Amino acid sequence: MKKILIVGAGYAGFYTAWKLEKSLRKGEAEVTVVDPRPYMTYQPFLPEVTAGSVEARHVAISLRRHLRRTTVIAGSVTSLDHAHRTATVMPLSGLEQSIHYDTVVVTAGAVSRVFPIPGVADYAIGLKTVEEAVAIRDQLMTAFDRASTMPMGPERRKALTVTVVGGGFSGVELFGELLSLAHTLEKSYPGIEREDLNFHLIEANKRILPEVTDGPGRWVVRHLTERGGTIHLNTQLTSAIDGHIVLSDGKEYDSDMLVWAAGNAANPVVAAHTDLPIDERGYLRVRADLRVGPDDSPIEGAWGAGDNASVPDLASSHPGARTVPNAQHSVRQGKLLAKNLAADLRGEPLRQYRHSSLGVVATLGLGMGVFQFRRIIIKGFPAWVMHRGYHVLAVPTWERKIRVLLVWTGAALFGRDIVSIQAVQHPRDVFTASTKPSR
Repeated sequence: MKKILIVGAGYAGFYTAWKLEKSLRKGEAEVTVVDPRPYMTYQPFLPEVTAGSVEARHVAISLRRHLRRTTVIAGSVTSLDHAHRTATVMPLSGLEQSIHYDTVVVTAGAVSRVFPIPGVADYAIGLKTVEEAVAIRDQLMTAFDRASTMPMGPERRKALTVTVVGGGFSGVELFGELLSLAHTLEKSYPGIEREDLNFHLIEANKRILPEVTDGPGRWVVRHLTERGGTIHLNTQLTSAIDGHIVLSDGKEYDSDMLVWAAGNAANPVVAAHTDLPIDERGYLRVRADLRVGPDDSPIEGAWGAGDNASVPDLASSHPGARTVPNAQHSVRQGKLLAKNLAADLRGEPLRQYRHSSLGVVATLGLGMGVFQFRRIIIKGFPAWVMHRGYHVLAVPTWERKIRVLLVWTGAALFGRDIVSIQAVQHPRDVFTASTKPSR
């Protein structure tokens, strides 16, 4: 049988493997997926995880539960030698090993785009994983507990100051959800007033949400400002050492939480550790039929999709346009990739990827959102309902859809759960404290 290796189990990788299981005939191919995590993360829900609107485990789709006919290897591909059809894999436990394949599917995904700013590597937290989203939520709620016992002063202000870097969809949605959570927490802490909260969103460009037009973008800025947020446009973070934030416009302040959501960068494994062709940004060069390579000479046995693949956007009117890295494209590319892999095995014609945008929608916190499809713009509560409706339909598997709906129903009836379990990040502290001899 042909051996198919899928590198990465994000949207594109998971959907490729999932759909292959349904389309491959018995004995037609063996499929192996390599990913360091045992689940696929539905990233559009991560801002709602930080606010407690969605349970963390409900955005994690188990690979082994849903890929029953696929070999799942918990580890990372560290290099690809496609000339010899060999991948080097570092498992979570054990020695490095080589995997031989006939066909490779590179869906490794992008990584956070980070700049060499003093303090960021030591102090900031990202928003790519479930673990990061949970940590952000617990850190904010623990900050309220700490601040409630502090006297007025610099340390209290620092504890109640949140900084988000990046004005794209992830950063803006996170900012809105954290503001919403903070306003809910404020009601349970009589000593903390809304004026005590300091939320800063930093964006290097002159506008936020580049996927929408100027009008709704300005409305989002006004809306977040009216809710108590401070939006810094045309501004860069220049230093964050020990939580002391220094901005390019000269402003300085202390912040106990710094979240980095400043976009994507090429996956270093693809950019520097493969013999497959990449573009000037380090992204995998992919044709419209999702085979790797330039238009005139595809590379046999190599396919790619997702956030780290530079795929032609056939639905765009601009020559040379590439698809933007988002869930809409990654999911649909994964589904088409599975069909094309099966067709290639059977000598059937391949289909080209073409998808016209369904519009963009963002949550700005509980009961508030923004949606745009061409000239149609919807703001406020209806857009928030559309956001939830779209994503509950888009999250894979009926089991996850039902779990998310049940959590939303419970929150509508009883309100947000505001319990912090930050101690889970250090589970042995209580036990080790009990083993110390008493004085």
